[in-house]
This record gives sequence, structure tokens and C-alpha cells, in this order.
Amino acid sequence: MYQIVIPMIVQGLDAKNQNDNKIWSRGFRAPTQQPSSVVLVDPEELHEEDAYAAVFLNVILIICILLAYLIKEYKIYFLPESAAAMIIGIAIGALVSFFLNDLTLYQFSPEFFFFVLLPPIIFEAGYSLEKKSFFENLGTIVLYAIFGTIVSTFVVGFLTFFFAKRGLIYGISTTNPMEALLFGSLISAVDPVATLSIMNNPELRCNKLLYSLVFGESVLNDAVAIVLFNTFRTYYDPETPDLSEGDIPKVILAFFAVAILSIIVGASLGLLTSFIYKNTSIQNYSKLESTLLFLFCYLCYATAESLGLSGVMALFVNGVVLSHYNSYNLSRGSRHAAEQIFATLSTTSETIVFLYMGMGVFTGKFKDWNIQFSLYAMLFCIIGRFFNIFPLSCLSNIQRKRKSSKVTFKMQLVLWFVGLRGAIAYALAENMPGENGATYVTATLSICLTTTIICGGFTERILSISGMKDEEPSDEQNVESEEEDSLVLSAANGYTENASWGIKEVLLKFDRNVLQLYFGGKVRSRRSKNDGRSRGNYELGILDSTDDQERYLD
Repeated sequence: MYQIVIPMIVQGLDAKNQNDNKIWSRGFRAPTQQPSSVVLVDPEELHEEDAYAAVFLNVILIICILLAYLIKEYKIYFLPESAAAMIIGIAIGALVSFFLNDLTLYQFSPEFFFFVLLPPIIFEAGYSLEKKSFFENLGTIVLYAIFGTIVSTFVVGFLTFFFAKRGLIYGISTTNPMEALLFGSLISAVDPVATLSIMNNPELRCNKLLYSLVFGESVLNDAVAIVLFNTFRTYYDPETPDLSEGDIPKVILAFFAVAILSIIVGASLGLLTSFIYKNTSIQNYSKLESTLLFLFCYLCYATAESLGLSGVMALFVNGVVLSHYNSYNLSRGSRHAAEQIFATLSTTSETIVFLYMGMGVFTGKFKDWNIQFSLYAMLFCIIGRFFNIFPLSCLSNIQRKRKSSKVTFKMQLVLWFVGLRGAIAYALAENMPGENGATYVTATLSICLTTTIICGGFTERILSISGMKDEEPSDEQNVESEEEDSLVLSAANGYTENASWGIKEVLLKFDRNVLQLYFGGKVRSRRSKNDGRSRGNYELGILDSTDDQERYLD
């Protein structure tokens, strides 16, 4: 019997290995070890080992959450929650690597990250977006997130390839500049989770404009970096390393095409979801209502990825559209349930990601660290961030007429400092093609650990030194702030320059008379802050009355 079965199994494994080699040749780094023999494992023993690992990892996650609570409760600003999770991960990684031989369950999986952990984080960022501040500063945010990321990518890529050609660093291709550009794109993914967790503390009173720019750049920058990386990987060919002059414009055009199509996919599915909720009575079945919303969100991400687009960008836009329109169509219970569920999933996913990044120091698939390139890469990131923030801030200030709305030099210094790297950069590095993948992975992990723990820990101190803490607002200012937060998305921009008010008036009328009619539910009046009821965090505010709306249109 074994004489028949074993050869069949071996042939099956050989066929699988051949198929895997085809997959790895399309841009993924193949495993270094190939199975040489068939080992029969007792299913019950394997299940028991997995159960022990599940218990162990769950206990560690509970410890991370409790530690995050202590950090918030006792205002430990020098240790952000993400940095604490990383440190715990480093300790756990050292422990399991010493006692265990099979580290599969403790290794960072890029595919698990992109398809399981990342979607809740991105959707929650779009769904809970403070739309007024985001769209008021959209021009500057786009400058940083799109054009700044492109600038940083080419600066880091050029410096990496230049130093490799001069023999100043090793372990890097000296003939293929596209490999350096791939690294430049992935390391330009800014993920300031540690900084935002500090800035978001009410008692610190972080400058609202600064927080809006940091948050806005982070949510768009990740999507841009992923699109750039995938676009460059399409043109990466180790057989023909020379980069022709016509390739760069093609890459840039392909990038913008993917970005625009991803936005269309996200917005279209968001409007479709809102239309279904608007024109059905699914609100009468709360369980189905919440379940369908969750499935539509994941459908958006999966659809964009299956079409070769950016699931991150599509899902973020989808979250913004759903919070703008579909929040009116949800029942009160489902609206609050959706808020809590998405926030819980996002927090859990972020904790798991930073924990596994920390464990990756000892459980990673790489054999050694290229310390030299890691230090140079950190310097390149600082230089690339410099050319991102300062020139584009000056360009942004040209169209900012009011002095209070300008991006000051001190604010630019803080923006330069908080350019942390995180999980998206590390996950992209794990998918780095070519024989030098391990070098880029270790450099990226080193940068992520350094920026998250050190830069994140010094955020509160930097805010104090730079004077980026607002004064305690008066009661009159608080009332005014509540009034502004209650405006509909389009009307909120009415406080800007009069020159563009004609366009905004048209958009406001189209939003209110057409889009809200078919997708956004009926217009609701704003509740008084004294009526004992609170709005959902993601429910869009509306002007008190028709007279108020007409007053802002006149």
C-alpha cells in the first residue's frame, strides 16, 4: 500500500513545487528550503500544538490590550501602544525561537496581513473620518500623500542605486535601478499610528491642522505606496535590468490610472450599498443589516484586488461614501453596532500587526541583517521625507490666504519628524522580488522598529518644543466648534474663499437634491446637545433648517 501511496504523494509535491516556482517567478521571493521527503504528522498532535499556540498568542494579545489601557490611563506618552506591542513581540519572538523549531505560526504573513488584517484598519479610517477637516485640507493632503510619496520614492530609489553603484553599500543590485525604485516606493509608506495615538489624546490639545494633515496623509499615503510598488513590480524584469527613458512616464501614467479606477470602484460600490439599504426594509432585521454591511465592505476590497487595482484606496473611499450616505439608512442599533464592531476589529488588527512585526526580529525568514544598508536606508528616508514636506508645504502655503491656515515652519518640522514607517512597508518588503529580498526586509524592519519606538515615543516632547499644542478653548469656542462639526460635508467648505463658492454651491445642491435623495436617506435635523441623545460617531451632521441652508448659500 505504501509503495503505491508514497510515490503518488511525492509526485504531487513535485508538481506543487513546480507550480510554486512559476508563482515565485512572477515577483515573489521563493522559500529557501524545498521539501526533500514526506513526513507523516499525527493530526491530533498537530491540532494540540496549534491549540497551545492559539492560547499562547491570545494571552499575549490580552496583555498588549491591558498594557494599552495602562498607557492611556496613566498617560505614558513616551511609550505608544504600538511601540509597546512591538517590544512585547520582540521578547516573545526571542522566546519561541529558542524553544521551538517550527516558527510558522509566529512569522509575519504578507497575504494574511493584506487580506485579513489590513481591510478593517483601512475601512475604519474612512468610516470614522472627520470629513470637515479632511476635505478642508484636501489639497495639501494630496500634495503630501501623492506627489510627496512619488518624490520620496525617486529620492530614496536614486540614492540607494547611486550608493550601490559606488560600492558604498552591498547586497543591492548595481545593474537594475527598478529594484531600488521598488524599495523607494515601499519605504515611502508612512504609518504614523504611534504618533496619532499620542496626538489624539484630548489633554495634549494637539494643533487641529497638524493632526488633520498627519492623519490625512497617512490614510492616503498607504494606498499610494501600494499602487506605486505594484506598478513598479509590473515593470521589474531581472533579465533586462536597463531602465529606458520611456518607462518612467508609463509607470506614472499606470499609477494614476490604477488610482483613479480604484476610487471609482470604491465610490460605485459604496453608492450601490447605500441604494440597496435606502430602497429595502432590511433595517427591520438588524442582524442581516449589520452582516450585509460588513460583506459589502469586504467585497469592495476583494473586487479591487481581483481587478489588479488598489484595494486599500477603494476601501477607504468606500468607507467615506458609506459614512456620508448610508449612515442615514441604518437603524439606530445597527449604526452604533457598526461603529463599535469596525473600531474593535481595527484595534485588534493593529495590535496583531505590531506584535508580529516585533516577533519578526527573531522569527523572520531572513538569515542575517545588513546593518550597513539599514543605516544608509534610514538616512535616505530622512532625506526623502525632507524633499516631500518642505517644498510641498511652501507650494501649499501659496494658496492658503489666511495666516492661521498656513503650514508653519515648526509644523513642517513636526511633519518631517513623524514620518514613521509601519506594517504596510514591512509587508511590501516581504514581497520584494529578486535575490536581494532579505536585505530589503531587514532594512525595512529596522526602520519600522526605530521610527515607531523612538520617534513615536518622542512625539509628545516634540509637540511641546515646537509649540504645536493649542490653548485651552473657551466655552464660546467649544460651541462654535460644535456648530461647525454639524455641517454637511459640502456645506462645511463654505467657510473658505468666496472665489470657489460657485462650484461648491453646485456640488452642495447636487448632493442634497440628487445623491441624498437616492442614496442618503431623508435629511435629519441636528439634535440639541441638551436633548439627552447623542449622534453616532460616524453620522453626518446637517444644518438645522432650510433657512440655515439657504443662509449659507446666499
